[in-house]
Amino acid sequence: MRRSDFHFELPDELIAQYPLPERAASRLLVLEAGAMQPRDGHFTDLPGLLRPHDLLVFNNTRVMRARLFAAKETGGRVEMLVERVLEPRVAVAHLRASKSPKPGAQLSIDGVPRIEVIGREDDLFRLRALDDDFAVLMERFGHMPLPPYITRADELADETRYQTVYARRDGAVAAPTAGLHFDETLLTRLDALGVERAEITLHVGAGTFRPVRVDDLDQHHMHSEWLEVDEALCARVAETRARGGRVIAVGTTSVRALETAAATGELRPYRGESRLFIRPGYRFRVVDAMVTNFHLPESTLLMLVCAFAGYERMMAAYRHAVVERYRFFSYGDAMFLSCVREDAQRQSPLIE
Repeated sequence: MRRSDFHFELPDELIAQYPLPERAASRLLVLEAGAMQPRDGHFTDLPGLLRPHDLLVFNNTRVMRARLFAAKETGGRVEMLVERVLEPRVAVAHLRASKSPKPGAQLSIDGVPRIEVIGREDDLFRLRALDDDFAVLMERFGHMPLPPYITRADELADETRYQTVYARRDGAVAAPTAGLHFDETLLTRLDALGVERAEITLHVGAGTFRPVRVDDLDQHHMHSEWLEVDEALCARVAETRARGGRVIAVGTTSVRALETAAATGELRPYRGESRLFIRPGYRFRVVDAMVTNFHLPESTLLMLVCAFAGYERMMAAYRHAVVERYRFFSYGDAMFLSCVREDAQRQSPLIE
């Protein structure tokens, strides 16, 4: 398949610029196994789609206040997006400026030199904090790194709403957005039903928004993200299988983490980088169903959900969502998808 196979028309007014007043107030499009047509519902319907002993797997990453605004020694403006903190005072970041700063350049924040450019690694710049650690700089001067399709500046409310209620491990520059719909009330309802919960960590990088630039998908270089699937999670999955429950990933990040950890054919603890590119033809080894938001046209995330729920059904569901005026992307509505396991999927994982 080619990139152009994943195109759909999306009116700009369907791209949600703000979250709804309540987290669980969004709509939910449901596409279950065996159903050719989606059905419309609300996110509060989710407990009715789950069964006791199903296992919901959440990504507990926490979004850093990773966007910093600085000035070069010449006075030119620089926008930084910290991709990853390597050491307390060393980080790699995307820089946007009229002219890229060279190694040795100092960047001022609030009129004080606070960061030095020490090198470049492909599209990323290696930076050194001059006084405070990067954690301190981001906490003091940082902004929430809203996605590029949200065209407004970040606001105070984004500090909580662009963060899941269960986020606890700093490291992401984008939210695992399927989790934004869960509030404490809904989680309590799920607990009362006997639905199990477990966590993985995948620190979402800015590469998640990087467009696929080649039409031949074999030529696409997947971005790398750090993840951890621990031994306790692997045991929980095994227990779920033994009880006849389903493994339900909350978000594409949880899918990628679980499937990366099962790349050898068996789910095992995993800690490190992943470049797993899931597209039609991929055989899912762990995940039975998933909760996800709506994704960008021609994106790797749309390719993932097409692999998961079936290409024709998924693209038809997206067209339905446009007609029915669902809200798209990070602050938009959600989907509940069941995995379609077909003979055509029985290939090896596509890992760079």
